[in-house]
Amino acid sequence: MNADLSRRHPAGREENPLPLPFAERELPAGRHRFHKERLMAQIHEDLRAADAEAGATTASPVSGVRRNPFLRRAFLVPAAAFALAGVLAAGFLTYVDRGAADGSGSTIATGPAMTTRIGAADARGTVQLLDRISLAAASVGAGSKVRADQFVYIGSKTANTYVKSSGNKNTLVSEELHMRHQWNSPDGLDGWLIEPGNTGPKGITLAGKNEKGETPTPYLNAPSYYYLAGLPTDPDVLLKKIYDETRGMGRGPDQEAFTTIGDLLRSSYPPAELTVALYKAAAKIPGVVVVDDAVDAAGRQGLAVARLDEESGQREEWIFDRQTLTYLGERTVQVRGEAGEGGLIKPGTVVFTTAVMTRAVVDRMKEIPASAG
Repeated sequence: MNADLSRRHPAGREENPLPLPFAERELPAGRHRFHKERLMAQIHEDLRAADAEAGATTASPVSGVRRNPFLRRAFLVPAAAFALAGVLAAGFLTYVDRGAADGSGSTIATGPAMTTRIGAADARGTVQLLDRISLAAASVGAGSKVRADQFVYIGSKTANTYVKSSGNKNTLVSEELHMRHQWNSPDGLDGWLIEPGNTGPKGITLAGKNEKGETPTPYLNAPSYYYLAGLPTDPDVLLKKIYDETRGMGRGPDQEAFTTIGDLLRSSYPPAELTVALYKAAAKIPGVVVVDDAVDAAGRQGLAVARLDEESGQREEWIFDRQTLTYLGERTVQVRGEAGEGGLIKPGTVVFTTAVMTRAVVDRMKEIPASAG
């Protein structure tokens, strides 16, 4: 199944699921499922690294200081591994700098945090725009069917912003924009991830059983292609299913529904009929607006369909090309109030950004389609 969708990586890839209580998170919209896969993979990787690191000293967790377990220099020990699950509900991520140099291709940030102009939001015309977007998606056609021996490939450019803690000093920084390559089998039982700074150069497997030794079963927040192909395409039925299956998660049912749809649009390969239904379902969620200007991680400018999380002051934006209404990517922007350690996340901060560069069906795992070049 597509582990990237397990966020919520909030409900994440079920091969390494977290206990259900951690589905209620305070991560920026659209990011909890994204991070669960990286969290579980990084736990295993860092535990191995910890065993090999002679004489390393670990600091006890300090109240109010949270490690970012998704960055390579975060140091973990076995006793803390399960506690890391709490990071998924902890809010804004903090990376503890241990002073070591990052390896080649690392995405650990040393520069300033990403910022942007906050686009103006207007609820008027939202339903009409989403209807036009759904028509544009339908006109693309059904797309490639995925055979059992093939893989869904998604290549995206992405970066996160986080609070970096070095000694007693906290600084808001952003990762370098980098490519993320992910492959998933249509049944969701096999896959691979390559992401500089978060995996080694050769990447990590996304296959495996869950912590109970059971074969994972796809579900809404950790879907496989086959699972998506079986979802209802009636917008009302689909939206009810989303609300029902995400009940009690996130900061509220409407925000969670919007985020869930956004994760599916960004990180999976839904059939065209389902994509249309997702856009039509999104139009029925209260609080959804149109943003007049938004830029994805590849620098492509467009307009956005968005929703403000009233509690965090962050707005999740789905970005579309102005002319073709093609989906470009997603970003989360702080638009109201301050957040993070010491209120370092100010309005205009880009908390997360991604641009889908290539989405295709390939014959072999680790194969990058020619269209990605």
